[in-house]
This record gives sequence, C-alpha cells and structure tokens, in this order.
Amino acid sequence: MAHQARFKALVDWLHSAITPQEGFTLAYNAEASDFIRFNHAKVRQAGHVQQASLTFKLIENGRHADLSLTLSGDEAVDRERLSDALQHLRGTLPLLPPDPYLLLNDQVWQSTHVQERPLPASEQVVERIAQLGEGLDLVGIYAAGPIYRGFASDNGAFGWHQANSFNFDWSLFHANGQAVKANYAGDEWSDEAFAKRFALARDQLAFLGQPSHALAPGQYRAYLAPAALEEIMGMLCWGGFSAQSLADKRSPLQRLYDGQATLSPLVSLNEQVTGSLSPAFSGEGYPRSDLALVVEGAARDRLVDSRSAAEYGLTANGAGGGESPGALSLSGGSLLQDDVLKALGTGLYISNLWYLNFSDRTAGRITGMTRFATFWVEDGKIKGPVDTMRFDDSIFSLLGDALEQLTQERELSLSTSTYSQRQTDSSLLPGALVSKLTLTL
Repeated sequence: MAHQARFKALVDWLHSAITPQEGFTLAYNAEASDFIRFNHAKVRQAGHVQQASLTFKLIENGRHADLSLTLSGDEAVDRERLSDALQHLRGTLPLLPPDPYLLLNDQVWQSTHVQERPLPASEQVVERIAQLGEGLDLVGIYAAGPIYRGFASDNGAFGWHQANSFNFDWSLFHANGQAVKANYAGDEWSDEAFAKRFALARDQLAFLGQPSHALAPGQYRAYLAPAALEEIMGMLCWGGFSAQSLADKRSPLQRLYDGQATLSPLVSLNEQVTGSLSPAFSGEGYPRSDLALVVEGAARDRLVDSRSAAEYGLTANGAGGGESPGALSLSGGSLLQDDVLKALGTGLYISNLWYLNFSDRTAGRITGMTRFATFWVEDGKIKGPVDTMRFDDSIFSLLGDALEQLTQERELSLSTSTYSQRQTDSSLLPGALVSKLTLTL
C-alpha cells in the first residue's frame, strides 16, 4: 500500500474511534533513503533506510497530549498501535491542566503536492563521484530518495507532501591536512552542474598547497560564498523572524523589526514555500504560504506559530514550533560568479564559516571562525590560503552598509541533518561581496 493510502486508512479509522468530545491531529513522517559514505573517493558504507512514524495529539476540553509511534507498514499492526496510543492518551489527559495557549485551526483545508521527478540510480551517482574524485582524498555522504509528510485532523483538514531529493556533502583533503568543503543538492540531478561544482572545489584544493598568508586582526574586504552566507543566515533563523522572540525582545533582528535600523536595499528575504521541497502545511495543521520577511532592507512579515498567535493576538501563518524559516530564499543580485575575484580585488575569499554564535544577540552581532578554503586575493587573483581566524561583526553591517553586491547565481542548500530522519529545510542563497569584515584574532 502506498504511503498516502496507508496514512489515509489510519486517519479514517481514528475518525471512527474517537468520541464526539475528543479531537485529534495526526502528523505522518516517512522516507525511503539511500545513504552512501565515501572515503578516498571510494564507497566505504552503503545502506537503505525505510521508515515511517506518526505524531498523534489527542485533545479534549482544552487539554492535549502527544505521542509518537513507529509504523510497521502492516495495516492491521499499525491500526493496533494507534489504538493503543489512543487508550494511553485517554488515560493521560485527565492528569493535565487545560492549556491556555492551545489554538487549533478549525478550518477545513486540503493540500496535496506530489513531486515524483526521478533521481538517477545511486549506482550511477557513485560512478560519477568516483570518476571525478579519482586520485583525491574525498570524504563525504550522499543521501537521496523520497520524503513524505502528512497531516490530518478531526475537523477534516488533510495535507499530503511527497518529494524526491538528493544531498551530497563532501570534502577534498590536501596532504597538509587542510580541506575544501562542498555540497551539491536538489531535486534534479545534473552531471554538468555537479561537474562544475566539483571543478571549483578541485581548483581551490590546489591553492591550499601554497604558503599560507598571515593576517593581522582588522577589517578586510571580503567575499562570502553561498555556503559561508548560509552559516550567517542560519544564525538569523535562531529567533530572527520569530514572533515569540520579537515579542520578548530577544531577536537578533529586533532593531530591524522595531524600525530602529535597516538592512541594505539589496536584501530581500522570503519564506519561499512555493517551489521548495517543504510541505505547504505545518505539523500544527496550519497551511503555509510564501512570506516576505524582509523587503529591500525593511522588515515585513514574521513567523507565527499557533502558541504565539494565542499569546499575542496574532494570526498563525504556518510556522513550526521554533518559528524558524523552512525554505529561506535571498534574492540574487547582479554580480556574476565568474566576476567575483575581479570585483573583490584585494581581500578575503571565504568559502565556509563555522562555530558561529552570538556575541551580542539583541544587537545582531555574530562571531565565528573562518573554515577550510579561505583565501587571500590580490588584484583579483588568489595568492594562497589564510589560516583560521575569528570574526566578530554585526549583521547590520554585513547585510547593511557594508554589503556591496550579491551574486546573480544562487546555490540551493538542503539540510544535512539526519537525526531521526532526513529533513526538508532548505535555503537558496547568493554569494555576498562586503566592503569590510572584522577579524578579531
């Protein structure tokens, strides 16, 4: 039985099993994924994971309790597991107080999205990786296959999402221990696009063998590649657009949303659900739509889950419990990728950042380390690698007055997290040329 039919059968049974006083929400999560681990450009481990689970919420008189259960794929067995879960939650609810911030979506909605664009056979991908990586110390993980998400509630709301995707996360190591980190991900594999991405990493690897360039602390002109910019955006997703964090005055973008500061007019950020690999509904049962978070440097929408909506009198817009973007998109600019080094002139080419944290959260200050392929560039030419250094700078500078250009080309990044299951979170980002980045040590 197909995943959607399997889920629908369990929903139908639950409708018949609950009492008129009871309500429920049911969220379905499943995947059928190939995982292939590489070392020295050869397959060292390969496996296939097929799993499905439910998150079941029972509601009665303002009380609610949740329970997660693993599904077997056998309809009778799974129905029995759901029945046991129902009895368990019925015994739990009387022990709980009513939840003052429980805000259920009582609208009846239907949403179905099935993307079945075929992916290449994993054997074909392995062969391509082996060809391009021959003779290199390549390590990485390739994950691919369909991901399924479903939602249903007692009032008749029903959502289904199904999409194929792949994610190859790899590094090329130099004999001196340094490395170039790279990623290629999406829902449509292209040998040409992968070869181009691989060639960039291989070219950067050659520069790692040159003598390193020592830099003193100070401010430097810099280019942040999409992967480096993704780390900065990831920090902003820690409450930056969250209605809860903004109401509590803990958002790193507090000054932006309070109208005390702006970003560069080049910056337009969206929660771009349409066309992404994320479902068009939340696990709470609210439809998700595209949101304009920042428009030409000015704050616009914020992410609101049901609890924030109840607490602050807002309208829920499908945000998850952490009120973090699930399909973040930054509009591109006019700088062509082939012209990046020329436009940079003299300064830092930063491929990756890591170990980021807030140095002053409410002021929007971020600190972190350069990582792997960071190069010193003079007159538009790479001179050599730069040793790892710490930066500390304000998002209102990096994406504000210091931002000169964004690249026209953008890079899609899918979450590499596989804790419990593969994720659907994504970001679509350009590279950023900034006039100054502060290195502290």
